[in-house]
Amino acid sequence: MADARLDGPCHVALGQGVNKLRITLRGKDPESKPNGSPTVYQTDRGSWLVQGWVVTDRDALVEMAIPEGETVVEIPDRMLQFFAERDQ
Repeated sequence: MADARLDGPCHVALGQGVNKLRITLRGKDPESKPNGSPTVYQTDRGSWLVQGWVVTDRDALVEMAIPEGETVVEIPDRMLQFFAERDQ
């Protein structure tokens, strides 16, 4: 399996002014070719952004009771390794 870990953090600022969100790329799916998606990012707000496959299974969405303004994405178990990484 290819290692999708990064040599160092990749920082990106999103938005403008006070609400600017800084994100750090933590990892891309090592088994997803060619795009490396799903992807995991850590924010400067103590939260995470997850890019994954859109969940369209109606029964699963009903069971989860997703509120308006939220969405659900699916990621494989192998992506959990990236949530343990933090800047020191």
